[in-house]
Order: sequence, then structure tokens, then C-alpha cells
Amino acid sequence: MRRSRKNNEDETEVDMTPMLDIVFIMLIFFIVTTSFVKEDGIVLNRPPANPPPDQPENPKRPILISINDNSDIEMDGRIIDVDAIQPNVETARAKRPKAQVVVMAGESAQSGLVVRAVDQAKLAGSGEVTVVKEPKANQ
Repeated sequence: MRRSRKNNEDETEVDMTPMLDIVFIMLIFFIVTTSFVKEDGIVLNRPPANPPPDQPENPKRPILISINDNSDIEMDGRIIDVDAIQPNVETARAKRPKAQVVVMAGESAQSGLVVRAVDQAKLAGSGEVTVVKEPKANQ
């Protein structure tokens, strides 16, 4: 015996219109009751990029010895020899006696050259010489 299947054409549906009405009413309520406060920002007075020529040189600015990846030594924008580090640091320390000496070395710089540069700076009268890694160009 075969049972007959009934096609249930009477499907129940949930009417979403009242829920959407409530959501829109809540949205309008929150928009209307929200208070927007404009907060004042911080005003910064930054120094100029290049100091005026009449200002004295900063006595605490470090003395920088840069050694690039090709093992070229640069100091004050000039390429110098490792043996010229000591007189150059002595001259810079005469102008700025409290300045620290910083050796900035590239990753591929010869380590022996970096050590000689530190030794030359110490012979010039620097108590401590800081060695830092040269920052990459894309940073």
C-alpha cells in the first residue's frame, strides 16, 4: 500500500518588517542622542630643520664616525682614513668636550676596522665610545 505524500504548500514565514522598524528607530535614537565633542590637539613648536648660523653648536651633539658597508670611514661629511680618526676626534672634542663619540657601522663593514676606529677614538680622549648598527635606507 502506498502512502500519499502531502505537499505542504502552507509554509510559515516570519515577517521581518517590525524588526527592521525597531532597528531603524534605535539607530535614529542613538544618532540623535550622541554628543560629539571636538577635542583640541596639541600644538607643537618644532625647531627649524637647519639651525640659524648665529646659534652656537650644540655641545651635547655626539661626534659621529660612520663606517659604511664598503668600509669607508666618514666623519663630518668627509671620507677619512682610520689613522685620521684620532686627530679629528681631538678637534671635535676641543669644540664639544662633553660630546659622546658614536661609531655607526654597516652590517658588512670589516670588524677589524670598526675596532681600530673605536681604539683611535679612545686614544683621542673619549672615555666611552658607543658602537651602533647603521640603519637601513628603507626604514
